[in-house]
Amino acid sequence: MPAEDATAIHCRLDELLEARGMTLTELSKRVGVSIVNLSVLKNDRAKAIRFSTLAAICEVLDCQVGDLFFFDPPMAP
Repeated sequence: MPAEDATAIHCRLDELLEARGMTLTELSKRVGVSIVNLSVLKNDRAKAIRFSTLAAICEVLDCQVGDLFFFDPPMAP
């Protein structure tokens, strides 16, 4: 991955979905966001997320923003 695409913010969407017995398809329907966009988020390829989308995901998954994302800075060379 090119350095400009690397990020230290990672998404725990898979873990939250599994813990709630929910599929990405169900989340997509309940949140009103396409499966493709949720997949981009889930796979740490998103460059941004709207607060309204973030709030909807947190509401449906009954979680806080900090449950959905974590910060893992890269190791210094």
